[in-house]
Amino acid sequence: MRRLILEMGTGNDLYGMDYTKASKRAVEDAFRHSTLSIFNSLNLDSSKMQVKVTVAVEEPEKVDCEEVAKVLPRGVATVNAVRGGQNIADPMNETAHVIATAAVEAYYPINQSDWKLT
Repeated sequence: MRRLILEMGTGNDLYGMDYTKASKRAVEDAFRHSTLSIFNSLNLDSSKMQVKVTVAVEEPEKVDCEEVAKVLPRGVATVNAVRGGQNIADPMNETAHVIATAAVEAYYPINQSDWKLT
């Protein structure tokens, strides 16, 4: 497998302290920064693509990684939540605004002998 793409994104949940929602928004932000036209251009099967997602939030144990994986439009996804991101305290409302960051990596089985530089 060769990494074809690496995209980063950020997402937030301003009022519900929902780490999964913030993580899903971060992943959506990341994949909206790019297009994978290579699949149509080269007639590649996108179901062979593996997508590795790392989301970072203050409380990674509160992320439903299976739900986050569902936002990806193609490929076989694995999601890992790690400590990071940021919570911004809202003391007047006794809550916090959750900020998540995401890295989305797309891998595809590439046989280098099939490619030539010209």
